[in-house]
Amino acid sequence: MRAAARSGLAAAATALLGAVAAASPGAQAWTAAPAAGRPYAYLEGPAGSVLQDTLSLTNPGARPLTVRLSGQGAPVTFAARSVTVPARTRADVPFAVTVTADTPPGEHRGTVRATAADREVRVDLRLRVSGPRLAALTVEDVRVDTTTGDLRYTLVNRGTTVLAPRLAVRADGVLGTVLDRPVRPLALTLRPGERATRTEPWPDPPALDAVTVRLTATAPGAAPATARAEASFASGPALTGAAGLLLAAAGGGTYAVRRRGGARIQRASAGANT
Repeated sequence: MRAAARSGLAAAATALLGAVAAASPGAQAWTAAPAAGRPYAYLEGPAGSVLQDTLSLTNPGARPLTVRLSGQGAPVTFAARSVTVPARTRADVPFAVTVTADTPPGEHRGTVRATAADREVRVDLRLRVSGPRLAALTVEDVRVDTTTGDLRYTLVNRGTTVLAPRLAVRADGVLGTVLDRPVRPLALTLRPGERATRTEPWPDPPALDAVTVRLTATAPGAAPATARAEASFASGPALTGAAGLLLAAAGGGTYAVRRRGGARIQRASAGANT
């Protein structure tokens, strides 16, 4: 019985090995990887440069394999977007990454994608852009809409790093502060050289006042930037009310003058009679 069992196991093992040996080489998975067996593609250079590397495509199958190439998260260009790799062959495909002039210094990520035979392989792309890191932010073109109270302004990234701006708003009128909003983060990021025009709502501006509006923008590592604008608010009801007060004040003054004049006439008459 034991001999029979051993014979059965041996036969099963032999059959399994035979099946593996008879399997088509095309059943093996094709691969895509940076040349020289690196785990990811690493490129380094300054902004405004073109950096080059090579992607290795390996086809272990018995038939030619057509691979389509694309990039994601980085401006990648290939020597050929579609490459046919012969059976049991490796093809090395050059590619380049264009680092635009406004790319900030630091680490950046992207992906090289290879697609064939209903399968996709992604290769990690790591890019280091050299150069000085400078955080600089300005706030410009501040305007006040005296009809709605909206404050319009433009933020400009004048540095070499990505910025996450914060904003504080203050408005002072003739009799004191009429708006005071402490610094708060904005739902916005600015790349180097990028500008964004935004609106800050002010739903309850004064009805009658002359104000100075100050906007202060900050970002980590950048010096605060302040800009201001002057505006005069004068709504119809406020003007009507103010005119009424002035008329009332003028009328009261006239009445007082008349009363004082009447009293003088009375005193003069009394002296003459005496």
